Amino acid sequence: MEIRLQKLLAQAGLGSRRSCEDLIRQGRVRVNGQVAQIGQKADPERDRVTVDGKPVQVAHEHTYIALYKPRGVLSDEGDGSGQLTTVLDLAPASVRLFPVGRLDLRSEGLILLTDDGRLAHQLTHPRYEHPKEYHVRVSGRPSDQVLKTWRQGVFLDGRKTAPAEVSVLRSEKEHTWLRVVLREGRKRQIRRVGAMLGHPVHQLIRMRIGPLRLGGLKPGQWRKLTAQEVAALRAMVRPPRTDTRQKKSRRRR
Repeated sequence: MEIRLQKLLAQAGLGSRRSCEDLIRQGRVRVNGQVAQIGQKADPERDRVTVDGKPVQVAHEHTYIALYKPRGVLSDEGDGSGQLTTVLDLAPASVRLFPVGRLDLRSEGLILLTDDGRLAHQLTHPRYEHPKEYHVRVSGRPSDQVLKTWRQGVFLDGRKTAPAEVSVLRSEKEHTWLRVVLREGRKRQIRRVGAMLGHPVHQLIRMRIGPLRLGGLKPGQWRKLTAQEVAALRAMVRPPRTDTRQKKSRRRR
């Protein structure tokens, strides 16, 4: 089936439809060897579409859902007993979805559900080190020294945690809300570090996964991702392109 070229490129993860239109205007897109034009259509099953000479691979249309996991809800599929609600119970879909990453039973906030196995693998692979942002309510008021130690890293299981962004959002009578941004995801890391530094965690909300934000979702609510959000997630895990001219220059040396 023929579809507009900018939509086809967006589905392939090359950016938003508007940015894909720019690729077409710049003459970087070809259909069956011919420079493409704005408004042109192509059939991904029959036509050969290239960008900068590289073939465009259009995968099947996947489902991407952002969900606010409430406390007490499992972030995985559970044990099949049905005794606890899972995130899959909250976002029914016509296709089989699976959660990307985990939040422990007491934690809440943003979780991504999808049937796109490749993207899920890339988002959870340690080498990409994409940021995850949390709002965390801890006991007491952490001192500047405690915050500095948390930022620099502490030893868990004999290995130091990676540097983190930690800042104070607001203080309450007996608690403090912190903003914590991690680029690694060890099991119950924030809770363990908070307890180690003398400030146990009482509430933990994940606000962001890379460019994807929780936004106005309330506990138990979900929504489908926009094409722009999917493109942003794919761009985050896409390997940087190497300039072929630089490669040739290095070979000459």
